[in-house]
Amino acid sequence: MVHNWFKGLTAPRLGRDLGAWLPSRCAICRDWPTAPVCDHCIAHYAQPQPRCQRCALPLPAGQICGACLKYPPPIDVCLSAAAYSWPWIDLIAQLKFHAQPGWARPLATLMRSSDGVEDTLEAADWVLPIPLSRERLAERGYNQSWLLARHLSPGKAQPQLLLRTRDTPSQRTLPRSERLANLEGAFAVEPLRAHELRDKRVVLVDDVMTSGASLHTAARVLRQAGAKHISAVVLARTEAQTEADLDSLPF
Repeated sequence: MVHNWFKGLTAPRLGRDLGAWLPSRCAICRDWPTAPVCDHCIAHYAQPQPRCQRCALPLPAGQICGACLKYPPPIDVCLSAAAYSWPWIDLIAQLKFHAQPGWARPLATLMRSSDGVEDTLEAADWVLPIPLSRERLAERGYNQSWLLARHLSPGKAQPQLLLRTRDTPSQRTLPRSERLANLEGAFAVEPLRAHELRDKRVVLVDDVMTSGASLHTAARVLRQAGAKHISAVVLARTEAQTEADLDSLPF
């Protein structure tokens, strides 16, 4: 379904959003006047695709894949707006690595318009971004996952409930078997607010899901704090299955 970028916008909000988008030219097809990504490109490059409900990998039936049935992940539902392929690779890079936080709004809009995401956000008590370490945050200047979460659900997004306790080597530098070990102890719940997670429904937000190591490690910490249901909403899901595929990704 083609998303209507201007549905429900009041005049003051429309003015603010148009000001943030000018000059209005689609970053993919270069057509204009339009939104940052035009409706035609969204319909063409973000077509709904059946995916496993637990890990978001492509699955013809769109139920639960064999791997998740055999080894259930700590996430109850995992939703992805698009595959990690062109043009989304380039737009995520603009947001994440090239100091263009303005991309968070249109990319979050794409995420929210994806199948199941709006209902998942509505049912949630908290929407939590995957946190960055202090070192990575100082280097980048902002957490792209927090920007996405804030646009997805302003009233429920919380940047200080799930914390990053230490810096870790880039996941990209490690083989798949070591990614979970790399993140062991890297996340924690804010001790003074741990009670706010008890029996709550939580949505984790991240820009890209590769092996799922970050999301799974964070989800286990939230489970230990008493969260009763954990969903993940990501902008893009890689479809790499081999070690060589994973190690070739630019993050």
